[in-house]
Amino acid sequence: MKKNVLYNIISLYGLSIAKIIFPLVTLPYLTRVLSVDLYGMVSYVKTLMTYFQIVVDFGFLLSGTKDIVNSKDNFNKLEKEIGDILFARIILAMVSLIVLIFIIFSFPVVREYKIYTLLAFVPIFLSLFLFDYVFRGLEKMQIITSRFFLMKVISTFFTFVLIKSDADIIWIPILDIISSSVAIILILFQLKRMNIRIRRTNIRNSIYKLKQSSIYFFSNMTTTVFSALNTILIGIFLSKKDIAFWSLCIQIISTIQALYSPIIDGVYPSMIQTKEFKQVKNILLGFMPVVLFGCIITCFVAEYALLIIGGQKYVSASIILRVLTPVLFFGFPAMLLGWPTLGAINQPQKVTYSTIISAIFQIVGLLLLAFVNQFSLIAIATIRSITEFVLFSSRVLFCYKNRKNFN
Repeated sequence: MKKNVLYNIISLYGLSIAKIIFPLVTLPYLTRVLSVDLYGMVSYVKTLMTYFQIVVDFGFLLSGTKDIVNSKDNFNKLEKEIGDILFARIILAMVSLIVLIFIIFSFPVVREYKIYTLLAFVPIFLSLFLFDYVFRGLEKMQIITSRFFLMKVISTFFTFVLIKSDADIIWIPILDIISSSVAIILILFQLKRMNIRIRRTNIRNSIYKLKQSSIYFFSNMTTTVFSALNTILIGIFLSKKDIAFWSLCIQIISTIQALYSPIIDGVYPSMIQTKEFKQVKNILLGFMPVVLFGCIITCFVAEYALLIIGGQKYVSASIILRVLTPVLFFGFPAMLLGWPTLGAINQPQKVTYSTIISAIFQIVGLLLLAFVNQFSLIAIATIRSITEFVLFSSRVLFCYKNRKNFN
């Protein structure tokens, strides 16, 4: 493994560890000080914001990273790339806000929490100015890690200070706004130190960037369907309590999957340059035994994990967590064979096709559950796990068909 790849993975592992630690610190606290119904509402809004974050990002974390990698030796071009992408994302944020206002007045779950939902969107807008794709492309992963760590230290500390009951939930988005603002100030200072400035652009260039990144966006949006759509539908067909149970289990799964991201993100810039499948093979051989062991442990400790994280009122959701463990097993190779592998050999459409195939499978499965009146959390978890296997299988097939494109 190349030194820069290893260094990037180590830096991003710091980021992933922070993503694991901070939710594990605040999640047990929030599930205890908030009622189950209100925690369900908070989780529902968070899921909505996941969709808007995907829209605002529009795949630029991947396409933008690639643009920065290809232009990092030409600062004039690099600064124009940043300006084009920033203006494109501002357009997306404005459109997203209009859609959010429509949702607020249409969805009963959030209708009575209008201010909370609007404030929850502000950090999504502020994420425009964090420029993660710039630092990923320049392979300055430690800047992303330190920025995220600072944001979470601020929001986590004041969560314990200010949130004591259901009446204090408004502080949740406010703390995210404050921490994001502090991080933006530091990021802009860092760009200045690196002598990088944002050049003016025109709408034509930004429209072109949107078109260029759309293939990445549709893949990422379809991926979000796997988890976020489930929560949305649970909010429509089931109760706030079911939302809370499902959200907590998915939070645990996502927290474990956060351990995969440093490997995936760390190898991506190197694969763009080398296109060596040997890197992918070595990572799979090294990490899949660890992934399997983690899945087995998750099944054994499901009840205890929910007791510790959520409290006694969430223990009955342990069966849901167990049914979701195949997502952990097939998720790692599916992610690795996606953008770091197929994307690196200029087959982004294959990544998107595999994701769309899997999303269609899941949507059809959910519709069938509703049609036969079997729309339960266990059934939804089963469909979700099978969907991850479909994603993995389709990407294996696409990698095999395009094996001649690797060096």
